Amino acid sequence: MLAMLYGENGSAAVIDALADPETQVLASSVNLCEVVTKLVLGGADATQVSADLKPFLHCAVEFDLEHAVRAGQLARITRPFGLSLGDRACLALAASHDATAWTTDVEWKKLKLGVKVRLLRG
Repeated sequence: MLAMLYGENGSAAVIDALADPETQVLASSVNLCEVVTKLVLGGADATQVSADLKPFLHCAVEFDLEHAVRAGQLARITRPFGLSLGDRACLALAASHDATAWTTDVEWKKLKLGVKVRLLRG
């Protein structure tokens, strides 16, 4: 999400996925929270944050008990790679939907979690 919002390398793939009716894009509510936090700390006001998140609102998936347990179970495995709660929430969501987790973090490719990972750049 941040890659797209900031126009970083890899943003075109996110834009294409959001525009493709054949592609199901999911985003954990934890990751949406991280995006809001980053935008607010960067000086964005509420109106701007709402506008920035609009493309992702239909993709939001509640961080439920299943995702919480899965994300927690990933902590020991992912700690050496520096993954955050948000990273683990994304991976837990991908695992629960047999989906591909998208990231800009090359460390994710080193993980052996049984979750498909797509690097947006790197």
